[in-house]
Amino acid sequence: MGEDLPTISAWPRVVGAMARVIHVFRAPDRFVAGTVGQPGDRTFYLQASEQSRLISVALEKQQVQVLAERIGSLLEEVHRRFGTDVPQDAPPDDLDTEPLDVPVEEEFRVGTMGLGWDAESKAVVIELLAISEEEVDEAVVLDDTEEGPDAVRVFLSPSAARAFAERADRVVNAGRKPCPLCAEPLDPDGHICPRQNGYRRTEED
Repeated sequence: MGEDLPTISAWPRVVGAMARVIHVFRAPDRFVAGTVGQPGDRTFYLQASEQSRLISVALEKQQVQVLAERIGSLLEEVHRRFGTDVPQDAPPDDLDTEPLDVPVEEEFRVGTMGLGWDAESKAVVIELLAISEEEVDEAVVLDDTEEGPDAVRVFLSPSAARAFAERADRVVNAGRKPCPLCAEPLDPDGHICPRQNGYRRTEED
């Protein structure tokens, strides 16, 4: 698939014994990060849609954050190595501020994530692999082998990838406000702040 940059493997999980299903979105209408639930109890999703297809996968907040960061690094590397025009900021027309499409039905929970560059189509390729029961072989990431975890593979233009990363950052940072003293997240009822000798600090304090 063109020249792939290193894959993300911060959450290695597994391959299953059955033939895998790979949901490929080569020209997605949308690919966004979003949440369901209230701050402090949010479930994070990545959602891809193309025409009548809609796929939602669940993952951890930290995975969303890492993916956004790695996309930024990949775009810089693509510009440096290939001279590809890469926007520093997402074009306004590419910014998506709408909520997730409903119904949000979890296809699977993400284990391993892959990230690469397809030189032929000049697209960022994001692959999200399902958690399974055996250790994942990195050879199945961004590959069409018949055995391995189910996956969602999305192709994004550099501007769409930048827009995805910017929205993902906003989604990650839209949760509970951090305590100004200890930086731990504040619950609506406050939290026990170690910097104030156990005093329960609230958002209004």
